[in-house]
Amino acid sequence: MAKDTLDILAQDKHLIQSFADLDALKKQGARTVISRAKGAYVYDSDGTELIDGIGGLWCVNIGHGNDEMIAAISDQLKTLDYYSTFYNFTHPAAAALAEKIAQLAPGHLNAVYFGNSGSVANDSAIRMLHHYNFRKGKPEKKLVLSRHGAYHGSTQLAMAMTTPGYSEGWHAASELVHHLRSPHYWREGGEMTEGEFLDHLIDDLTAGIERIGAENICAFIAEPIQGAGGVVTAPKSYHKRAWEVCKANDIKYVADEVVTAFGRLGHFFASEDVFDMMPDIITTAKGLTSGYQPLSATIVSDDIHEVISWPDGMFLHGMTYSGHPAAATAGLTNIAIMEREQIPQRVRTTGARFESNLRSLTDIELVGEVRGSHFMMGIEFVKGRASKESYPDEAQVGLKVAQACQKRGLIARPLGNVLILSPTLIMDESMIDPIEAILRDSITEVAAGL
Repeated sequence: MAKDTLDILAQDKHLIQSFADLDALKKQGARTVISRAKGAYVYDSDGTELIDGIGGLWCVNIGHGNDEMIAAISDQLKTLDYYSTFYNFTHPAAAALAEKIAQLAPGHLNAVYFGNSGSVANDSAIRMLHHYNFRKGKPEKKLVLSRHGAYHGSTQLAMAMTTPGYSEGWHAASELVHHLRSPHYWREGGEMTEGEFLDHLIDDLTAGIERIGAENICAFIAEPIQGAGGVVTAPKSYHKRAWEVCKANDIKYVADEVVTAFGRLGHFFASEDVFDMMPDIITTAKGLTSGYQPLSATIVSDDIHEVISWPDGMFLHGMTYSGHPAAATAGLTNIAIMEREQIPQRVRTTGARFESNLRSLTDIELVGEVRGSHFMMGIEFVKGRASKESYPDEAQVGLKVAQACQKRGLIARPLGNVLILSPTLIMDESMIDPIEAILRDSITEVAAGL
């Protein structure tokens, strides 16, 4: 290990990592120092090249080290380093990005609130709906329907909307949130056909609304594909039918596109183009700037914006860095690059190949299910495919496979018995095909040791 790596690790003992076993990180060799990156690859502090199979964290869509992006951010800082969007203030970059997002977003979603993370975007969506309903004379309409398996963030309200397993040992604002059944057919469908399971999920949503009372519910929030809950895809037409139920009950539909927006499924937004529905709010972050700056957007319908803009009232919500000039410039530049290079359109081909390659891994007995879409994929490991029996947490199967992958030059994300792949969107066939071989060798190695 190079001396500079040891120096960095000595300093790193003061850093609290996210979503980590902090005790395990005290052990020698437990941490990896990523020191530079370019394109679809990152390099550790010893110079080892690694395929960035998780795109930073679902986010580096245009790839690392893009010179155009870096120059644009630098130029913006030289012109206007910072000013807020509080009160009556705005600035050119925030105004231009809001307009561009409104142009890209589906239908009636024309008003944009900027934050700095997906968690903040989702918290902001619910706060806006509370304000919306208060102004409409319905202050009791504040509860939220979410789903088991969901992941909506780490702030208090976002964590409450996340599947309960993530809040174990932490207090969440759970009195506001009611969780519906997981939409994971492979795990939850039992003897039902997929169509029967879909009907069951919609019945569960309807029963939840009847039990709680539509007059008490402000929103149903759902990821088009559940991300950190294990990359779970709901049955076909689920989102459209859930949206129709919400419309019939005066419940706003919040589509959490923090991961799926900006090209990961082959479109700038997935709600309408992929799932054939028109939410009242879309939240996004990650791919909005490809990770070059922290930025999120809560995109709301004309109806919501009109009500929260009624006279004789203040919109009492905001963050210091909302619409930061450098972050907004990163968003504008990111979109310009994606449009010019037709990255979403390319993903419809390259992502389909990536998905097909990974689905071929089901010939390995350890692999129970490969699921997801395009460049958002999950691989679940089981003791036996027929029984779908899971390994206990202490077996750390996902972690072992991820470690075997990293040894072979691929970063993948372990999540219990699931391995997640969400690479940069600039990958071509020459980069995609080696990933399958690395995964196959790594899974086979781990299976032999279990």
